[in-house]
Amino acid sequence: MLVLLPPSEGKASSGRGAPLKPEALSLPGLTSAREAVLTELVELCTGDEDKAREVLGLSEGLRGEVAKNAGLRTAGARPAGEIYTGVLYDALGLASLDTSAKRRAARSLLVFSGLWGAVRVTDRIPSYRCSMGVKLPGLGALGAHWRTPMASVLPEVAGDGLVLDLRSAAYAAAWKPKGEVAGRTASVRVLHAPTRKVVSHFNKATKGRIVRSLLTTGAAPNGPAELVEALRDLGYVVEAEAPAKAGQAWSLDVLVTEVH
Repeated sequence: MLVLLPPSEGKASSGRGAPLKPEALSLPGLTSAREAVLTELVELCTGDEDKAREVLGLSEGLRGEVAKNAGLRTAGARPAGEIYTGVLYDALGLASLDTSAKRRAARSLLVFSGLWGAVRVTDRIPSYRCSMGVKLPGLGALGAHWRTPMASVLPEVAGDGLVLDLRSAAYAAAWKPKGEVAGRTASVRVLHAPTRKVVSHFNKATKGRIVRSLLTTGAAPNGPAELVEALRDLGYVVEAEAPAKAGQAWSLDVLVTEVH
């Protein structure tokens, strides 16, 4: 099983670990594309601060993020699972998983990123600020920048099992499973049952809980239909729509009334 996650907008501090080693990151087929984004982002953020804030969509209160980006090559690095924070990652609770569940997380979780393309939760990265919606002056829209290298690398990473897609729309734009891979991909929405609308907190928290449930129970569904049954066994209310034709992903709606 491969689980595709969005990153968090907020991130923990880099700390004082050893600096980034780009060549040590997982998915080495993305290395050159990562280097291109990293080089331009650092250059942007070591220049005109106001221009950098405008490009990155940062408010005055987030001015410090520009300096953080400028120092990415020398900042301390930590496992990505410790860098990403926020509602989804709080609900997932990687640090509190038992040893077996942590091993499953290391194998199956893939976090998409405007800067790194995609990383494992064990990959050591510094804290940064660069969403997939950013358009860098030299590279253009990052979603488009990542499509070609992702299309080359991700099908192999997906293997022959289930692909559970929990990404937001901006990050889903970087790689859309196609062909045979799409047929075993399940794209999940979380809906507030009384209104049948996507509500940010319900959506993020429930996605984190779903991943935690799968990791802690050791559930290993082979495909979307098995995932539906596994989630129902775990107590989730799931509505599933199989694709109308080959080469399309399954659509799953998880209905929730409240999240504690």
